[in-house]
Amino acid sequence: MTDDIFAEAPADLVRPDRVAGRLYTDPEIFEQEMTKIFERTWVWVAHDSELPRPGTFKSTYVGRQPVIVSRDRKGTLHTLLNRCRHRGASLCEKPRGQANGFTCPYHAWSYGLDGTLRGIPYPDGYEGVVDKKDLSLRKLRTESYGGMVFATFDHDIEPLEDFLGDAKLWLDRFMKQGGGYPVKVLGRHQFRFRGNWKIQLENTTDGYHFPIVHRSWMASVDAETADMMSFMTDPAAITHALGNGHSVMQMVPEHSDLDADDGTEPLQARFGHVVAELSKTLDDAQVRKLVRAMHGTGFNLNLFPNVSMSAAFFRVLRPVSVDETIIEHIAIGPDGPPELDVVNRERLRIHEHFQGPFGFGTPDDAEGWDRVQRGAQAAPGMPILVNRGLGREKADEHGWPTSHVTDETGMRAAYSQWKQMMSDD
Repeated sequence: MTDDIFAEAPADLVRPDRVAGRLYTDPEIFEQEMTKIFERTWVWVAHDSELPRPGTFKSTYVGRQPVIVSRDRKGTLHTLLNRCRHRGASLCEKPRGQANGFTCPYHAWSYGLDGTLRGIPYPDGYEGVVDKKDLSLRKLRTESYGGMVFATFDHDIEPLEDFLGDAKLWLDRFMKQGGGYPVKVLGRHQFRFRGNWKIQLENTTDGYHFPIVHRSWMASVDAETADMMSFMTDPAAITHALGNGHSVMQMVPEHSDLDADDGTEPLQARFGHVVAELSKTLDDAQVRKLVRAMHGTGFNLNLFPNVSMSAAFFRVLRPVSVDETIIEHIAIGPDGPPELDVVNRERLRIHEHFQGPFGFGTPDDAEGWDRVQRGAQAAPGMPILVNRGLGREKADEHGWPTSHVTDETGMRAAYSQWKQMMSDD
């Protein structure tokens, strides 16, 4: 098969059962994606816990454009283009911190936490030339839901809650892993892979690869954990398309809603030391809730285009070029009193064991992503198949297209949104 059946327009490169291979390799398509997708939709930029106080900030990106997310003195969140209005220098190179404002290192133009231009050195040369109120930092529209902060260059776009749509139910469920406490960021690490951003986007709801790519991880964990993650033949393990490119893959359906607990499921023996420590200060119900959530939720939620809430961590992708992507893995845990430290230490160890740079999961995933890119470059004329489970995909009682956890329903959902956005001129 070749992609001769595909028309030249990027939006025509997506079919219900396949996509053109050059979606991974064509620099012109990549440039259009940056404009038509990353500058025209809601892009995840931060979690509330990363900006806990007035004056806290985080440097990040929306697509390839550098931005600063800040919390002003009134507690309002802002997303500002990280570019001085004078000569274009970047204002902030620190990944995160606390500040009263931002000052350009080139000519010391200074801006408030809300992006307002506050001061210009030696202003006499600008009398009658510059009005400071006209030169605030470019501000992106910023909204949040459930502690997840998103920004967009499109000020006329639908509200964030409308964009999230049915994914809000799953986002709410994901945040229950705080065990009755809010969720906070515990730590993060970042790496690059030599591949297109959509390869990683596909991976989060790709249950088909799990027992093949992650054999070494399955062999390294206790029998209870391995059994919990043996979902390949479980008919209750399913994937839903949720609209707007979002999807959810339920690997462990009984942990999809952590509040649904009849009290009969035994806690994993490996967490006995955590139970013993927590039981010194917390009641049995609180201990059970925290320990049941130790592995996170039983699902991966993919939010188009750049963030997934994957079991017990956030995975954020940042496109760099057509064949290079930066991935950030963010570990999370309950934000509570000091006695929860034992929980968060254990959650970090679990995170490191799979997602960490020396873990069993992420290096294997990254190798797979690299190989997909290399293969696509070898034969960009061949299509990429996303047809697994197409014949058994059906709408469930919510109207969500649904199929088995090993099927490619989530990928088809993402490419449907890609097609729609790339068609919009």
